[in-house]
Formats: sequence, structure tokens, C-alpha cells
Amino acid sequence: MISHRIPVILQSVIVAIVLTAGSSLHAELKLPNIFGDHMVVQQKMPVKVWGWTTPGQSVTVKLAEAMVAGRADASGRFEVSLPAMDAGGPHTLTIQADETRTISDVLVGEVWICSGQSNMQWSVNAAWDPDLEKLSSSYPGIRMINFPQVGAQEPILTHDRQWMVSGPDTVGSFSAVGYFYARQLHQTLNVPVGMINNAWGGSACEAWIHRDLLEADEQYRPLMERWEEKEKRHAELSGLKERTQEQQKTLQGLNRDMGGNARPANIYNGVLKSHLGYTIRGAIWYQGESNASRAYQYRELFPLMISSWRNEWGQGDFPFYWVQLADFRGEKTEPAESDWAELREAQTMTVSRLPNTGQAVIIDIGEGKDIHPKNKVDVGRRLARLALANDYGIQIAHRSPEYSSMEAADGKVTLSFNHVDGGWRLFDVNTPIGFTIAGEDHKFVNASAKVLQDGRIEVSSPAVSNPVAVRYAWADNPICNVFDAAGLPLTPFRTDEWDGVTVNNK
Repeated sequence: MISHRIPVILQSVIVAIVLTAGSSLHAELKLPNIFGDHMVVQQKMPVKVWGWTTPGQSVTVKLAEAMVAGRADASGRFEVSLPAMDAGGPHTLTIQADETRTISDVLVGEVWICSGQSNMQWSVNAAWDPDLEKLSSSYPGIRMINFPQVGAQEPILTHDRQWMVSGPDTVGSFSAVGYFYARQLHQTLNVPVGMINNAWGGSACEAWIHRDLLEADEQYRPLMERWEEKEKRHAELSGLKERTQEQQKTLQGLNRDMGGNARPANIYNGVLKSHLGYTIRGAIWYQGESNASRAYQYRELFPLMISSWRNEWGQGDFPFYWVQLADFRGEKTEPAESDWAELREAQTMTVSRLPNTGQAVIIDIGEGKDIHPKNKVDVGRRLARLALANDYGIQIAHRSPEYSSMEAADGKVTLSFNHVDGGWRLFDVNTPIGFTIAGEDHKFVNASAKVLQDGRIEVSSPAVSNPVAVRYAWADNPICNVFDAAGLPLTPFRTDEWDGVTVNNK
């Protein structure tokens, strides 16, 4: 029986999938679409393969010279793990059950998820220099699969999308961040790289999380109640034999919401579930714009999402790296509160909350007039630095400088920092820009700053005689210029813990 939570527009799709899966239990061998020609499997790790066939049917899976056997359970599902292999290929993957399925041109290398909302979905075609990028895109060792955008409250276990090989005719539809990330890894490591692109523009973090986890936590009660009210109203209007014009308009809007990218668990079920468990090295993520109005909530919501993925994937604390929100909207010359700054803060907090995580700071490469900055090359490169250093043992600068501590005395605040690679490099002018300072009245003013000989930064303002707090790049689109010698920008921060503009937004 289909729950009222599932939008009407998707019911026929899910029913078709269920019926197809049901019929396969009696004869046909079914595989998730993640297993297909040109796929990349993870090197040096056991490779999980699963699918559906007749209940109790013996199954044999072979990749190159490796072979394993298994048996379908009472529901017809089987799952086996091939032994770890070194990078290489192309190989053939053969699955034999009721029938035999052969998958060709399989490479063994590095596999990463590229996920999030529109800035990860953003294609090479829409980034800078797509004509030049296409001319130099013939990398047979780089592959990507783009998943469709389907929202559902029950798991959809396969889709119709296939793996693509990088080249002039295909790379335009690749995730730009995912492609530039993969290209840097491929060129550096000299192994195949496969990217699983499941990004969905405008998606909210809660849509990527199993609904039960959200319903079990009281802090998400207001969020879930809003959606439950929508679902109740949807069920009421759907059940009417006749509807007024206004009711029909309301139902159409609810249909969009029920099958959309913000409803809790919609993307988890509709997209992620179809390949969740596929053996990967890790994930890169670019999302947060849609949650900026609830930035304080994101402090818990984002770590919950990462932990839930890791728990269900069954690969331990696999690497998870994300892009901090870029600069966006109009520049302001005076200090002001900012929900985007608070969301960036929530992202930074997650680094210390969870192991094997990292953050690419891009406060310098956004565009005030465009929420989708076209410079995706540097985004991919900064993410790649994290993976190359943390996962592949390459000695390279990878972590943006971060605020460490402060000392206030004689009307000045002296700041200390961690992860300053090679000292400071101030962009454009030789004076640090982007600092504000406040006293006990919580009123921030623009501050003067200078770099001391020991690398600390001293901040002051004649308007604040007894400063107690400093902020840096605390704005939607901050005017700031502090980098380390490796070219990584100082992470936006504040020293205070005063309530922000999103503290009560649930």
C-alpha cells in the first residue's frame, strides 16, 4: 500500500518499479543502474555487488580473475563482495544467476560521490571556458554517472542513467566541481577516477536524511510538523472528488512540494538509496544555501546527515569533504548580521565534530550577483587538496587557516591562528582587510589590523576602547583579503558566541 506521504505524481513510477522488481524475483536478473558499462570500482577495497533474482538462486560474480559466489535470500536479493584489486582495466564484470549479465569496460580506481545542491550540480557547460575544457577533456580514465532528480518517500532502487566516459561529447554534462576534482586526482595519482553525481539544485539538507532519524529527534519537531501539516492537507485535497479552482491550485503546489527537493527524506529515498552502499573512497559535498535561514539548526543537521550516510554505507568513517558557502549578495561597507555567515560557521564547526572531514573555503571566488559562481576549477582544486593530503599521503597544503585564540589588552585584540602554511599573504594591499571589533555593547565597527612579526594579527579601533570580540569576513559577501602563502583564504570566524539572526529558526 502506498503511503499518503508519496506524491500522486510519483505513485505510478514507484508502483512500476515495485512490480518490475516483483516479477524479477521469478526469472529475470536485475541490477541497480550503478552497475553498468564504463563503471569504475574502488581499488584496494572489497567491491560490493548486489541485485535481485529468483529467491534461493545461486549467484556467481566475476571481475577480471576474481570470482565469488552467493545466493539470493527469500526476497530474491543477493549481495556479494569481490576481493580488493589494484587499479587498472578495462575488465569485464559478469553476474550469473537465472541468466547472465555482462558489463564491459570496467575500470578499477578511485570512486567518489559528488553531492549537494546546484553548485555541485552545475555543469561544465555552465562554468568558465567550456569550449576550452571540452577540447582537453579526452580522459578515458575519468568517468561520471549523473543520477536523475526524483523525490519519493519510499526507496527507489534503480534508475535509467548510465556511466559516461570523459570526452568532448560528454564532459559538458558532467558536474563541473566533480570533474575538476576528478581531473586533479587522475593527473596526480595516475589511476582511473569515477564520480557518482547525485546533486540536486536547491535541495535542503533534511531531504538527504532518513525520515525516522528526523522524527526521533525533538529538535526537528517544528520542521517535521510543518511537513506533516502539508502532507495532511495533500491527502485531504487528493481525496476530494471535486475541487474548487483555489483548492486545485493549492494541490498543485503541494504536489510540487511532496515530490520536491526539500521534503524530509525525499532525496534519500528517491536518489541516494539506489546506490547507497556502492564501494567508494569518500564524498565531496557543496550545499547549504537552502538551509542558510536555519543556520543554527544546520550545526546539528549537517553532522547528522554525514553520520547517517556513514552508518548506512557500512564503510566506517569514510572521508567527507565539503565546500563552505562562497561570497554572495551585495557588499556592505559596515558590519551587519548575516545568515550566510552563520551557515559558514556551522560548516566550520562540523570539521571538529566529525573525524575524516574537511572544508574547502572559497570566500574569495564567489560572485555577488550570482549564487552560482562560474569559477568551479578552483573549487575542485581546493577539494582535491584535502583528498590528496588526507587520503593519498601527498605532502601538500590543504587546510585553510583557522582562528585559534585571542588576547585582549590595552584596547587591542591579538589573534592567533592554526594551519597558516608558509605565513600570511595579503591580497591586493599590504593591510589586512575584513576585521570588525566590538565591546560589551555587542556593536561591531570596522577595525584596523596588522600582521605581527610572530604571525599573529592585531586588531583595534579608536571607537572601541575595551574590545571583547572580533569577527572576520562576517558578511554575506565580505570585503576581505587574508590568505596564507599557499593561496588558501583565512576561514571566516567570530570570537563571540552571541545569538545570531537564525538562532530561533527551526
